[in-house]
Amino acid sequence: MTTEVAALSDFAFIRYAQCWEDADILLEALDVGEGDVCLSIASAGDNSLSLLSQGPARVIAVDVNPTQLACLALRVAAYRVLEHHELLQLVGSRQCTDREALYRRCRGALETSARDFWDSHPELIRAGIGSAGKFERYFAVFRNKVLPWIHPRHRVDRLLAGGTPDERRRFYAEDWDNRRWGLLFRVFFSRIVMGRMGRDPAFFRYVEGPVARRMLSRTEHALTELDPATNPYLQWILTGRHTTALPHALRLENFDAIRNNLDRLEWRNTSIEELLASGPDLRFDCCNLSDIFEYMSDESFRTLLGTLTKRTRSGARIAYWNMLVPRSRPPELAHALTPRPQLAEQLHRQDKAFFYNRFVIETVQAKTPPTSF
Repeated sequence: MTTEVAALSDFAFIRYAQCWEDADILLEALDVGEGDVCLSIASAGDNSLSLLSQGPARVIAVDVNPTQLACLALRVAAYRVLEHHELLQLVGSRQCTDREALYRRCRGALETSARDFWDSHPELIRAGIGSAGKFERYFAVFRNKVLPWIHPRHRVDRLLAGGTPDERRRFYAEDWDNRRWGLLFRVFFSRIVMGRMGRDPAFFRYVEGPVARRMLSRTEHALTELDPATNPYLQWILTGRHTTALPHALRLENFDAIRNNLDRLEWRNTSIEELLASGPDLRFDCCNLSDIFEYMSDESFRTLLGTLTKRTRSGARIAYWNMLVPRSRPPELAHALTPRPQLAEQLHRQDKAFFYNRFVIETVQAKTPPTSF
């Protein structure tokens, strides 16, 4: 059984060169412990690496797109070979005059397919591997072509300086939220533009209602209720690098813990459905499912969540995001999954990757062992 979206989308290129989901809230939701076995959607690899910082026994990262696994493989090589400041330079968080030299040092730690991919794309290395995806190029167009029509650079810098909650709200109301901001935001982040330039039209197959309006509301929350000075995702969108904040996996205090646990990470070019079919003995304690249910029909979502629930241990934690398509535990799984709405909402209010409408946490209920006669 293969995942539904794989039949509809082109996976011959990098879609996401970074994980655009906040690992800080993910780790709090999953509460990873020593000895846990974790399932993780690979994407660009950042959040799968963040799971390693908590000392699990095993992290299995999966992705149907082989170029996403090339991103993860290069990050793993960089953690093995480079120092922390060099990792930031390779990603693009910091300026660097010779990223190709950094890549050459990592190259010997790459397996053949990942090495071949990056060897054939030196321009992606030179620009910083965190800029290599379609989604990041979409943000670059907004940053370089659209944003200058709305706000001058000094106003962007003022926004990113943060301030108290009252100062942030006042600045947004008086200086940021002008007519061009609302108009151009709605155009650029519409379903049509985002589908063509950012995500994939197939990813909007099950979306209903206006897209940009919902994103604008979440963006206002990020610019006012959250502090832009501590938001690495917002900083990259508006400047093309991380200025005063870093995502969890790139912070110095997490670097050694990730590096020391790299041998506990494995990655596979497969769907979750195929992984479960090929490994009948696999049992998971926590699952980072990204926003994969966005791209599935309701029937496919229910089937996969039900199958996955059977392959988890009692008390396992499952976390995933809803961006535009509402997905959460269906009624037929009420006996097996317990939603955690209060914790999920609390963490969602803190979510620095602000474009998601909902964060979902569900806990696997205690499983009754089979009766023996």
